[in-house]
Amino acid sequence: MRPAPAVVYYGDDFTGATDTLGTAARAGLRALLFLKTPDEARLARAGALDVLGIAGAARAMTPEEMQAELRPVEALFRSLGARVLHYKTCSTFDSAPHIGSIGAAVRLLRAAVEQPWTAIVGGQPNLGRYCLFGNLFAAAGNGGEVFRIDRHPTMSRHPVTPMDEADLRMHLAKQGLADVRCMPFTAASRGSDALDTALRQALHSPPADAVLFDVVDASQLGAIGDVLWARAQESTLLAVGPSSVVDALSTAMPPSREELQRRRNGARVAQMSLTPASGPVLVLAGSLSPVSARQVAAAVSFDTVWLDAPRLAQRDDATLTGHADAIAGSLARGRNVLACTRTPGTMPSGGGLDAQALARAGGDLLAKVLAATPLRRIGIAGGDTSSHAVQALDAWGLSYIADMGAGASLCRVHSDDAKLDGMEIMLKGGQMGTDDVLERLVHGGIA
Repeated sequence: MRPAPAVVYYGDDFTGATDTLGTAARAGLRALLFLKTPDEARLARAGALDVLGIAGAARAMTPEEMQAELRPVEALFRSLGARVLHYKTCSTFDSAPHIGSIGAAVRLLRAAVEQPWTAIVGGQPNLGRYCLFGNLFAAAGNGGEVFRIDRHPTMSRHPVTPMDEADLRMHLAKQGLADVRCMPFTAASRGSDALDTALRQALHSPPADAVLFDVVDASQLGAIGDVLWARAQESTLLAVGPSSVVDALSTAMPPSREELQRRRNGARVAQMSLTPASGPVLVLAGSLSPVSARQVAAAVSFDTVWLDAPRLAQRDDATLTGHADAIAGSLARGRNVLACTRTPGTMPSGGGLDAQALARAGGDLLAKVLAATPLRRIGIAGGDTSSHAVQALDAWGLSYIADMGAGASLCRVHSDDAKLDGMEIMLKGGQMGTDDVLERLVHGGIA
């Protein structure tokens, strides 16, 4: 009988889902990310797992669309016997009542677990995300200045879900989570026992919808993990938040026999050095963020193709075919290609383009290029672009290869199509990655 995973997580976009995959793998946990809810045959093929992930696109869905998306996740969690169901959100919590509603996800998934309350972890320090007394702060780019999220130069102006409220309790109340109580970072800083006492007080009558755990420093994650894992042993738990949820739990979860053996031998999970690409690299940059713009500007090893975003968003077949042929031709000549949807000088809003239509067109473009010119390594920038692009591929799973830094991982594609199986793919959100991340995708190196 296959042992149950400890954690099942659903990533509300593909880039975030790979960040959690990398977090679990670097903690020594056996982890695999499925690109849709797996059936029994896929589960058997995956073998024993500590962390089972499902990559999705709920961040770009209406509450009605989320119902169809998340019902299979709920059913899978029940059937596997896992202890924690993690709804993985973006570390900036950007969402709204009408699109990507975290509140709607909680209402849909709460029936799958036994605990009547939901744990929300509010920060991810390794990405420059901090939660203090319920208020979210985020750095502008890797190592950049930290802003309150409602004053963040990018997230406060997000084209789909702008963050206009820093207090996550009020932000989530707009999405139907009326009673979210805060566990201040001062409690976690005093250790697991102090945090557990504070949690018991917070959960005292009347019952809470959810409890938000502040995170200011990575050292607090150990106490949070201890408390949440202990609760999950009593009865199954729904946890919401970025990859710091798995980061916290990994400190308390019992290690696998393989990990125990590594520890006995004095080994640690290696920080793998990324090898140079073995052939031409394609990067599809659909992100409109200033961080991605800096990465594009630093990508000197690529031929840059400026895509006709308005026509692609209108699903113009001639434009799609023309771009695909040009990109495939350059790749066939051994050139690295960077295909960008935002030309220099355009506004971050994208000029009123339908962002979802453009992301779907990006997926169609990638599939068309790979059908003409199979590649061994590709990269995709932008959360929605990544989700739609990977969904356009004939692939069923991803496993971790190496850390690309600041929330980006290089992964191995698992597919029944021999042309795709084993291809390496980097998915990164618009705010993620160092300025040289695209160059390292070509030339390798340690993040």
